[in-house]
Amino acid sequence: RVGSATSLSSAVINSRLQELVRLFKERTEKVKEKLIDSDVTSDDESPVASPAAAPLPAPGGELEGDKPSRDDHYCEMLCCTFKHQPWLDRLKSYKFPSSIDPLTNLMYVLWLFFVVMAWNWNCWLIPVRWAFPYQTPANIHYWLLVDYLCDLIYLLDILIFQTRLQFVQGGDIITDKKAMKENYLRSQRFKMDVLCLLPLDFFYFKVGVNPLLRFPRCLKYMAFFEFNNRLEAILTKAYIYRVIRTTAYLLYSLHVNSCLYYWASAYEGLGSTTWVYDGEGNSYIRCYYWAVKTLITIGGLPDPKTLFEIVFQLLNYFTGVFAFSVMIGQMRDVVGAATAGQTYYRSCMDSTIKYMNFYKIPRTVQNRVKTWYEYTWHSQGMLDESELLVQLPDKMRLDIAIDVNYNIVSKVALFQGCDRQMIFDMLKRLRSVVYLPNDYVCKKGEIGREMYIIQAGQVQVLGGPDGKSVLVTLKAGSVFGEISLLAAGGGNRRTANVVAHGFANLFILEKKDLNEILVHYPESQKLLRKKAKKMLKSNNKPKDEKGGPGDALIIPPRADTPKLFKAALAATGRMGGKGPLGRLRWRLKELRAMQ
Repeated sequence: RVGSATSLSSAVINSRLQELVRLFKERTEKVKEKLIDSDVTSDDESPVASPAAAPLPAPGGELEGDKPSRDDHYCEMLCCTFKHQPWLDRLKSYKFPSSIDPLTNLMYVLWLFFVVMAWNWNCWLIPVRWAFPYQTPANIHYWLLVDYLCDLIYLLDILIFQTRLQFVQGGDIITDKKAMKENYLRSQRFKMDVLCLLPLDFFYFKVGVNPLLRFPRCLKYMAFFEFNNRLEAILTKAYIYRVIRTTAYLLYSLHVNSCLYYWASAYEGLGSTTWVYDGEGNSYIRCYYWAVKTLITIGGLPDPKTLFEIVFQLLNYFTGVFAFSVMIGQMRDVVGAATAGQTYYRSCMDSTIKYMNFYKIPRTVQNRVKTWYEYTWHSQGMLDESELLVQLPDKMRLDIAIDVNYNIVSKVALFQGCDRQMIFDMLKRLRSVVYLPNDYVCKKGEIGREMYIIQAGQVQVLGGPDGKSVLVTLKAGSVFGEISLLAAGGGNRRTANVVAHGFANLFILEKKDLNEILVHYPESQKLLRKKAKKMLKSNNKPKDEKGGPGDALIIPPRADTPKLFKAALAATGRMGGKGPLGRLRWRLKELRAMQ
């Protein structure tokens, strides 16, 4: 009976264990499915509320839990209903920043765009409304509506944005509200902003709606120049915006001249002489055409008749020559700055070709040099990256090097486990080199003094009896030649030929640069020495070869114990290890164990 009871209990336990295993497997499969597909919901049963906690029915007959919450808003789209937050609530929950960084805040740049648009409205349309008969009593309310909308933008810029701009004082970035407001109130910008909002519009009640009373609105030019600086800082091709802006300067000068010409024609009387505007066709287009011919001094204009017309035309000619020459000079500077890199590339290439022709370099070599110039320029946009970064401080050069090269260097097995700061210092020493197709990166037998990291492209390792068989093809992120960094005196010789397969962009780390860095990182130096020993063993480097500089490491190994001293220690060992030599041998064992 006891045996049957024991077997029964063991069977129950086994069945229970099998049930638990099955449940664990099912739960594991569910978790896997949930990890693979985030939309899969859990099948766990939700806890059932106790009867005491059940909600009471509302007077209307339905439970309170069935009613949608007041904060829940739903949007029906196609056949589905999505929960969303109303845009009005999102707008109410938005908090305006207490301080604004004018150099990096894109919201501030967007606001400056609206301010500049309001400024351009005043600068372009005030002369038109003053000279041409486009402002009439029938449409005066439309003009005034846009005018006061621009004034509102000016006012918001003063009250909300300018008083929240951060500034630098004594090297510190000031973000205090009171200090930022006081800094703006003391600035020249505040004086000009107040001046441009002079309420001269009250004179409308006495002299009528004269657009010239809004001329102070054009004094907000500082916002325009600030917008130019901020926009050029965030654009990748800022020279395009500079060309557009310079063209706008020229068009605006022609615009003002056309307004002045119509005013002069109206003053003399439309069609009174052959020089003035005759009043036919579109008045603005005809006057603009006359302004273009005058400022650019094309000629073919009717001769002025009266003294007023002669003086006006002389002033136009002088102003046109001056303005046009300034615009042409500025356009030349903009285009020259945009193509400065291309000009430098062409001058370097022309100088190199002239040098090779003078020394009668073979045509094949010249073609390879030209190919290198073209590929390097088109792939990098520059010939030497170090020239671009030499003006930056050391910290910024390190930040750029980390973003560009750290992902590649951190994957090198040789440097894994080394000090992170040592890797950062090494990134600044990397040098980028471009190899053409079939260029030898290194040759068998030559002394290696650098390590290569493939940034882009592929290289092939050649070997075999003829030295032309492809042993392996290394791709981007691969490393070769690292043994050369660990051999003292550059004594390690290359064991194979490495050829560029197509265009290859490689990073080069020289041995002397690594030695200068490792002086400050002794722990990393020890780690590299251990890895060097393993690599040298794997490459079947002979240990007892004398005179072989390739076996000497950066940190020379500890010298072996002299043979005579070993014999004395062995003799003391046979004697039982007593005496001073025995104690000395025991002490050496302790030191060796500690090492």
